Amino acid sequence: MTDILEIVRSQKLTYEQKVFSLAHAAEDILDVLHVPEKTKNYFEQNAIDNLFEGNAPYRPRYILLDYDKFIKQGSKFLQLDPPKDLEELLNSLMILYRHVPSITSFPVYLGNLDKMIEPFLEGYSDEDIKKKLKLFLNYLDRTITDSFCHANLGPEDTRAGRLILEVEKELQNAVPNFTFKYDPEVTSDEIAELALYTSMFCANPAICNHNLVKDTYSSDYGIASCYNILPIGGGAYTLSRLVLPKVAQLSKDIDDFFNTILPECLQAMGDYMNERVRFLVEKSGFFESSFLVKEGLIHKDRFIGMFGIVGLADCTNILLREKGKRYGHDGEADDLADKIMNTISEFVTSFPAEYSPISNGHFMLHAQVGMDYDKGVTAGVRIPVGDEPENMSDHLRHSARFHKLIPTGCSDIFAMETTARNNPSAMLDIVKGAFSLGVKYISFYEENGDLVRITGYLVKKSEMEKFRNDEAVLQNTTHLGAPNYENNNLKDRKVRGV
Repeated sequence: MTDILEIVRSQKLTYEQKVFSLAHAAEDILDVLHVPEKTKNYFEQNAIDNLFEGNAPYRPRYILLDYDKFIKQGSKFLQLDPPKDLEELLNSLMILYRHVPSITSFPVYLGNLDKMIEPFLEGYSDEDIKKKLKLFLNYLDRTITDSFCHANLGPEDTRAGRLILEVEKELQNAVPNFTFKYDPEVTSDEIAELALYTSMFCANPAICNHNLVKDTYSSDYGIASCYNILPIGGGAYTLSRLVLPKVAQLSKDIDDFFNTILPECLQAMGDYMNERVRFLVEKSGFFESSFLVKEGLIHKDRFIGMFGIVGLADCTNILLREKGKRYGHDGEADDLADKIMNTISEFVTSFPAEYSPISNGHFMLHAQVGMDYDKGVTAGVRIPVGDEPENMSDHLRHSARFHKLIPTGCSDIFAMETTARNNPSAMLDIVKGAFSLGVKYISFYEENGDLVRITGYLVKKSEMEKFRNDEAVLQNTTHLGAPNYENNNLKDRKVRGV
């Protein structure tokens, strides 16, 4: 009750943030999931973590609507006819987004915006379109007050895509995250360079290796939340994470890690995730009551469970601390990390997951980005900030090695010198080289810009400063970004030149 009263009294939360926090507190009063004592112990030790999903699952964590179908058919529930022009399209999307649930209570996926908008541009001048896009994108930034929200562009070169990039550079918004799907066989150098040039001003868009990830599912994919690769028309039921450095700290030695603690944590998390999925599907009523299901915009058989891992680097370094070997620098450390990843992957690809036909009845690995309360826990499979290799090529080769086993999202972030703005073609060469090695996802931001990519989401430095000064801020991800920025020394990211 004390925690609830603290939410009510808080002067750092907006009204909306208080409502969401109070709803979450109410959910956590419930106890509807069967969780064995050993699993509870691993939760208490923070070796496994449910990422604040709550004690009673009543909506999927991530939902990726089939927006193309919505545009074609409209919505009976929302009393919307299929849009006939650009104004109707943007208005219909603004209404629909308000009704898409997720773990954040906001939509985490806004669709392939350029492809959705492109058919409606005939008869409008570029200036008219940009004015409408500015209003639309500012509406999203001011009403979807959570940076775990994503829109996609590409891989084709479209008029809509170019105009969105031009507007994004000008607006400097933190929401939505944008990803450009890059495919060298489809994407023109011109629009790829425009995307990278834009990222040097607003940290948007990130770049996805479309050719490498497009066949992840039998259906099309979208990038949602931070950089999550999920099936369109479905999404993710749940995401829990294995906090690998905590698993290492609970182990007596490397043998105990592989033979006892890691297997127990894997089994405990797999069983826990199945318990969440069963309750959501069988008892919550979500899939029976949601108009999104009834109108065919999402389908239960297109949802998966995301099996997250975080802190591979820190785990490896803990297990090899007596030898002084470091992840990203020593062959012995990287080989051990490879063994850890293969052990986890073998478990995940064989463990039976409930209600998951699109992933062949199994969960899928994900490189989780970290949380605001993490200290000494590096995002996903990244090299720790401040310990990056001197040579960017070495860094990218290392990234590629550890991206390969992770189908639902992993990424690397590079802070760039301001001079990179003058050479987008050189940045595109970096992307082409990285993707040829097997890197799946890469993002950049300019070292002195206000917008910074924390782990996968965007936050403004100026907003973090307000939050530190006990001021209320619009976006709740600033609450996560500010401590993460400090705890993990993100200001010390190695700055790269071109």
